[in-house]
Amino acid sequence: MTRPFGTTLVAALFAATPGFAQQAEAPEVPEVVVEAAQDDLSTLMIHAPWPRPLPLSDGRAGLSDRVSFEVEGTPVYGTLALPPDGPAPTVLLLHGFTGDRDELDIAGTGEGVFRRTARLLAEAGYASLRIDFRGSGESIEGFDFAQTTFESQIADAQAALDWLDAQERAGGPVHLIGWSQGGLVAATLAGRGADPEAVALWAAVADPQITFASLFGAKVLEQGVLSEAPSTVALPWGQEITLNQPFFEGVLDADPLAEIARYDGPLFVAQGSEDATVDPAQAEMWLAAHEGPQEFWLREMDHTFDAYQGPAQLDEMVAATVAFFDMLGAP
Repeated sequence: MTRPFGTTLVAALFAATPGFAQQAEAPEVPEVVVEAAQDDLSTLMIHAPWPRPLPLSDGRAGLSDRVSFEVEGTPVYGTLALPPDGPAPTVLLLHGFTGDRDELDIAGTGEGVFRRTARLLAEAGYASLRIDFRGSGESIEGFDFAQTTFESQIADAQAALDWLDAQERAGGPVHLIGWSQGGLVAATLAGRGADPEAVALWAAVADPQITFASLFGAKVLEQGVLSEAPSTVALPWGQEITLNQPFFEGVLDADPLAEIARYDGPLFVAQGSEDATVDPAQAEMWLAAHEGPQEFWLREMDHTFDAYQGPAQLDEMVAATVAFFDMLGAP
């Protein structure tokens, strides 16, 4: 399902062409490089000079607290990470399918993708809240993973926003970062009026039917829709999970592109050209559906941001995301 790309894969698309609205007061326009490729997402690629790199392990990461709140009487657990200088703009981190709030372990770091992201955000002056959706991670009291649906995760994320709104120690405008299925959740929140300061979609699911037919197999997806009994699914990486019928029905019913079309705020889309889980063409779908300031960041990496090889791709992607947030005037 992954499409071929040219040999040079470069960073950001930030242009005032159809579907690519230019951010007001953006940095000086960088050098434009037009590249020939068999099937590029776009023939126009721009090397963007990020305003500042992120510091790494400089001792300014602040404090992290385990927190909880309830959704429909069921606890949702999370980690609130704060920069050292008090209330700050906040980022809500939304994990992917079968993930948890710390996310996949990164080779050689002792950190998960979202745990490291939270630290880097704190060092850059942003607070963050990362949650375990009900049925995942620590949030399993009274809610089994089989009960998971897109809508249950959207409700969890909205409750997290409501919780943040009452926290003086976080403060500031809220930004959303969603990875994979978490990106679908973030886009839906934005489209339904959550009014985030900005949305960042990392390898996000734009077409759930295509994505989950590839992940589960088309026949398994069809059987899950038709069966009232729970369905057991074998995932490509060897994990077996059980899901109830409403999850499969949600795959057919969800329309994240229609949701993001109702959001006209700033949008950052990051994608790996070697992603075999979410087809890179789905990044183009997000950009085409959204009308508003947006930026596209592309790298030659897989769906995990090459976490099995180390943190380099993730660190660069976080830096690019923070630079996009910074251009909006924070922190």
